Amino acid sequence: MDNRINEIRRTIRALRVSMLEAEAIVREQINRDEDCSFVAQEILKMRSVMSLLVRERTTLGDDEPILVNSFFIPRRRPSRTPVAARPLKYRLVSPQSLAARI
Repeated sequence: MDNRINEIRRTIRALRVSMLEAEAIVREQINRDEDCSFVAQEILKMRSVMSLLVRERTTLGDDEPILVNSFFIPRRRPSRTPVAARPLKYRLVSPQSLAARI
């Protein structure tokens, strides 16, 4: 049983990496206004295989998360210094001074 769980975990890890690479290809194709239907279909096939593997893995009793850290790309760069908005200072102005400005 342990060997089968390890094989499933290895396959899931490889599928995740392949899916991340395929998603990057789809993004590039979309940015260039190219047809990405073939790669998108392949991603859907990978997802269906992944679903079956996860189902088999849970029936074998494995609940631990599988982490893939090699392709983690943060969506936004962290800012160098936090930008704090300065509170606005309101002043009361008399109607006479407004009329004098106009």
